[in-house]
Amino acid sequence: MQKEQFSRIGYVLAVAGSAVGLGAIWKFPYVVGENGGSAFVMLYILICCLVAIPVFLAELSIGKLSESDSVNAFRKLAFKNKKFWGYVGGLTMVTAAVIASYYLVIIGWVFKYLTLSFTSLPKNIESSKDYFLEFLTKDSLGQFVFFALAFATCLLILSRGVKSGIEKISVWMMPALFLMLLFMLFYSCTMDGFIKAAQFLLVPDFSKITLASFFSALGLAFFTMSLGMAVIITYSASLSDDANLFRSTISVVGINILIAIIAGLVIFTFVFEFDAEPSQGVGLVFMSLPTLFANLGFTGNILAIMFFTALSFAALTSAISIIEPFVFFLIREFDISRAKSLAIVGGGIFALGILCIFANIEGVGDKYMVFGKDFFSFLDFTAEKILLPLGGIGGAIFAGYIIKKEALYTLFSPYMTDFMFDVWHILVRYVSPIFVLAIMINMLFFS
Repeated sequence: MQKEQFSRIGYVLAVAGSAVGLGAIWKFPYVVGENGGSAFVMLYILICCLVAIPVFLAELSIGKLSESDSVNAFRKLAFKNKKFWGYVGGLTMVTAAVIASYYLVIIGWVFKYLTLSFTSLPKNIESSKDYFLEFLTKDSLGQFVFFALAFATCLLILSRGVKSGIEKISVWMMPALFLMLLFMLFYSCTMDGFIKAAQFLLVPDFSKITLASFFSALGLAFFTMSLGMAVIITYSASLSDDANLFRSTISVVGINILIAIIAGLVIFTFVFEFDAEPSQGVGLVFMSLPTLFANLGFTGNILAIMFFTALSFAALTSAISIIEPFVFFLIREFDISRAKSLAIVGGGIFALGILCIFANIEGVGDKYMVFGKDFFSFLDFTAEKILLPLGGIGGAIFAGYIIKKEALYTLFSPYMTDFMFDVWHILVRYVSPIFVLAIMINMLFFS
């Protein structure tokens, strides 16, 4: 079987697309809003350096040294307990597929609001809230149509493979996403709310930082970098040999942070322009922003179209990234075609996605609750608070303790000084696993 490889720029944009996703544009602004703004952003960037980058490099090393799928990467590099480590690799892969099932449902919501942006947006917060809740709890057919559209789009891209599918769409979508956000940023500069948004995001108020903020920053840094879900391992297995591994990593992290801050500036400009509250939680994008756009008339419709198109691009690049690891594994493990592998993985994701849609429908979702949670919330809780942290800890421990230090040094020494390598190795052995474990314990027992 001929091995497909990413180009250097293709790898950076594909992984950056995975990292950006709904996390940087949807989750980052509302988490920042809930935690007081700029001081939290600085804390987030610090945690990216101490936790996200070391774990990212750990997963990159696993993928690059093995040049294999997530399961066989752990099996191949482990000198003992190969079966156990294979299960760790499998955990990350299954986690990604589980996340994809409800992630595609959310992309369906984004598609819904993109179409709504061409017509009439809700003009006040109450009607906006009612509209979203009506769609979420009663319109099962509408949700299914948009979910199916998102699902079909992802499978079409994935069916074309690494070079013709994933890399090509990432190389096109990521610059388009950046240009749309940049245009919206320039427009935001003309609004009175921009100064308040800039102060909120760029002038720190450290009195806003609490222990809860610290854990939120840890969780946001970890989850927005697509760690613990086999993406980095799988993509790094297809990374060309002439790529600068350290520079590629910094590029991915830098793109992720830059887009998150730009998106935050744009969103909070509209929030402050209309004297809304920045700490509005998950409803910021689907309930508040449409109302703010509506107040700008026709210009608001244009900006809404651009915003939800950008959000669609970001979300789609993430979705294809988290589905690919399972597809990649089945192709290599059972020597089957990409089409057959997509049919198997896609079938499972589609079924779970349907269950997630009906979990929110009145009179239906309460019929199949799991541990007191609706099915959508159960999958989200299990993936975010249990499976992802376990996968991240597993990758860090494996690179720090199982892979021989000499092999890691040989891999990274062309791109790092000896001092940088030693610092990274200490971080990945001692600091990152403890921090990620702290995230998991906090979210399970104290949040």
